[in-house]
Amino acid sequence: AVGIAIGSPEDEAAEMARHLVGANLAGHDSHGIGMIPDYVRLAKAGLLVPGRSLETLVDMGALLVFEAGRGCGQWMARRAMERGIGRAREMGCCTVALRNAAHVGRIGHYAEICAEAGMASVHFVNVADHDPLQAPFGCSDARLGTNPFAAALPGKRKPSVVLDMATSAIAFGKARVARNKGVPVPEGSLIDGEGMPTTDPTTYVDSRKGALRSFGLHKGSGLAVMCELMGAALTGGQTIQPAHPRHDGILNSMLSIIIDVEAIGDRDTLADEIDAVAGYIRRSPPAPGFERILMPGEPENLSRAQRRKEGIPLDTKSLSDILAAAIEAGVPDDCVTEIRKALT
Repeated sequence: AVGIAIGSPEDEAAEMARHLVGANLAGHDSHGIGMIPDYVRLAKAGLLVPGRSLETLVDMGALLVFEAGRGCGQWMARRAMERGIGRAREMGCCTVALRNAAHVGRIGHYAEICAEAGMASVHFVNVADHDPLQAPFGCSDARLGTNPFAAALPGKRKPSVVLDMATSAIAFGKARVARNKGVPVPEGSLIDGEGMPTTDPTTYVDSRKGALRSFGLHKGSGLAVMCELMGAALTGGQTIQPAHPRHDGILNSMLSIIIDVEAIGDRDTLADEIDAVAGYIRRSPPAPGFERILMPGEPENLSRAQRRKEGIPLDTKSLSDILAAAIEAGVPDDCVTEIRKALT
């Protein structure tokens, strides 16, 4: 209902809704329905443009470059992945560059789409058009976005291994969720306005004083830099460097490398080898503090199973913010009532 209210066609609004709920089911509440107030704000400011068509700038067979023009990120990225998957089936692989989409959401979703189609894929993404959020290694203030990275391989019938992560120690949305719940963020994930470590997300989320830290010291920081340069500088998208205007929007540019597994070998043989490697890793005795060993993508699968059974938890502030955004977007009162019922 909110997607329709901000001007998205039905198919685009449905894709947005499926993606947001899917992120919640996967346990990534930072990229779930709590983003709705931001989308309403962005649409009203002209920083998210509903109904836009994906523009093809370059088509050189195994290379596709698309301009999104601030179009609905989930819709733009889905269309780009479908084009890239189709081309990879023809040519064995395809590199897809997507420029300047509004918030595309959870990056692992696109890696999963590729894996479900029998493709291996790697995705570099930057985040621009607002003040930086992440302090790279050695920095005392923010200079980059959260710049996510994802990669996945297919199994015999579904995605087998899915790595999906922000290059900051936590995503900004996870700090927002912690602030809304009134709980601290993990140690080592945040610095305050003086560059000192803190676990209190309130000031950071409310005023942007402080910064998220890169994960893994110089290693995560280095990957964040490469996401900025590969995802945006190389593709022609907007980077976060200050010569570009910042409108307090969310712009994502993404470089995706999509490989048809069948062009290299046999999908079942690959799946068997993945299972063998995973089994070997899992046979290690769990380290102190761990009950079991999980492969990339398994936490999301466990969350989906649990939340489909028990429902998706939603804190009071997030619910209030979503309902206020629905009203602001012009959703009819009876629909707002239905949204309230569905979310409580």
